[in-house]
Amino acid sequence: MTNGLFQQFVEWIIFHGGIYFLLFIIFAETGLFVGFFLPGDSLLFLAGIYMNDLATNFFNVHYYIIIIMVIIASVAGNIVGYWFGKRTGIKIYEWKDSLIFKRKYLIKAKTFYDKYGAATIFISKFLPIIRTFAPIVAGIVKMPMKKFLFYNIVGSICWVNTMMLGGYFLQGWVERKYNFSLKQNIEGITIVIILITTLPVIYKLVRSQTKKL
Repeated sequence: MTNGLFQQFVEWIIFHGGIYFLLFIIFAETGLFVGFFLPGDSLLFLAGIYMNDLATNFFNVHYYIIIIMVIIASVAGNIVGYWFGKRTGIKIYEWKDSLIFKRKYLIKAKTFYDKYGAATIFISKFLPIIRTFAPIVAGIVKMPMKKFLFYNIVGSICWVNTMMLGGYFLQGWVERKYNFSLKQNIEGITIVIILITTLPVIYKLVRSQTKKL
């Protein structure tokens, strides 16, 4: 069976510096407002499926070294987002929408923060879009740095391990049980992950807009 174009693209990235691409995307999506559109969840799950390939192509290290590196990228991204929010302050709410900035997402993150407090930094790791703006909001409201770091680190550890080990062990189980590789259905898996992780956010956005009408 001929591999699909998307699968070929994914595998080309994996075997041509994929770890660096992965680290950059996770760093950008977890703290730089320009990264709100990036598919962090699906990328981590796919990285888990290709974990052995990533580890082999990165000096043949143990796969958990890859996970630790991704956790560090997530933590670092949030720190940059926190610093940016703290430095910019409430002036950011006056920014106009652009291709790389959407004020409504910032407001949603603030609403989420008002409801869940500091735990937002942990919870947001599992919510697309919110996880990009949550650390920025934490900086704007000047959350204590020690508290921010605690939720940032714990959230990053849980999020990265859940997604990457989920892909890694599911791939191994499917291969052993059914002699079948998930790599043969990368397109479908990616679509399912994106739907699962984005539908709750879309539902919240639509529901809030409906209440205003």
